[in-house]
Amino acid sequence: MTTTATRPSGAPPRRPARADRPRRPWTLSKAAVNGTLVLATVYTLWPLGWLLTASAKNTADLLGGNALGADNFRLGENLHDLATTGDGIYFRWYLNSLLYAGIGSLLCALVCVAAGYAFHVYRFPGKEKLFGLVLLGVLVPTTALALPMYLLASELGIVNTFWAVFLPSLVNPFGVYLARVFCAGYVPNEVLEAARMDGAGELRTFWSIGLRMVMPGFVTILLFQFTAIWNNFFLPLVMLSDSRLFPVSLGLFSWNAQTKAFPEYYPLVITGSLLAVVPLVLAFVLLQRHWKAGLTAGSVK
Repeated sequence: MTTTATRPSGAPPRRPARADRPRRPWTLSKAAVNGTLVLATVYTLWPLGWLLTASAKNTADLLGGNALGADNFRLGENLHDLATTGDGIYFRWYLNSLLYAGIGSLLCALVCVAAGYAFHVYRFPGKEKLFGLVLLGVLVPTTALALPMYLLASELGIVNTFWAVFLPSLVNPFGVYLARVFCAGYVPNEVLEAARMDGAGELRTFWSIGLRMVMPGFVTILLFQFTAIWNNFFLPLVMLSDSRLFPVSLGLFSWNAQTKAFPEYYPLVITGSLLAVVPLVLAFVLLQRHWKAGLTAGSVK
């Protein structure tokens, strides 16, 4: 005799057996995501791959559309031509860019961290209004400031000098905002109060404690500013007329403008563009540990 178990009234309905449940399309989702990532990677790396192969070609190969071919490899000859053209003016441009971007980004990051630290730690009248003015500076495009900065540099008599490009690179409103966010997440007020009770002055507290604790933010701002200054083109174009002061971006542009009359400049421009990428890659690879930590802290805060 068989008995049929009855479900008590009010009990929740039974879940269907595992075989009866609809299967989620995990395989399709993973394939779509992986395919999108592969396409994004190819889209990102394709110009760099083209630059690697094209930098080893001569003028005939470049004009004939054979930039991706594996034959006729002459990168050494292109580098030699790059070093000897114009009495080695390219490496003068390269050195200028290293000075503009290296020293400029280092000092700019220090200024931004100091300003962000002051906005976070100190209380003074009009602090939030002043910070709002800084945020307003983030909304103004740099190209709109080129002409006012040129007029100001003309009044100071520094047009067509190193300082006309270097001094504006020390100001970064977004870096100040980012530094305040990092200080709010990394610098607790209790540690600063303990340092003051031990007799440390404000400068000593900032240099020995505040700056050390916000070092991931310092490196993040430095990388952003280094990239911005290294790729800066419009400001040097407005400020400089002496080719010996050109950064590498403006120097390659001047060579590229002559390629119609002098096709032999094509390999020089492409090989010079390849070398111009190297400092950016090295900066991100060597500092990526601090950079990743800084981006994570900023996103959480």
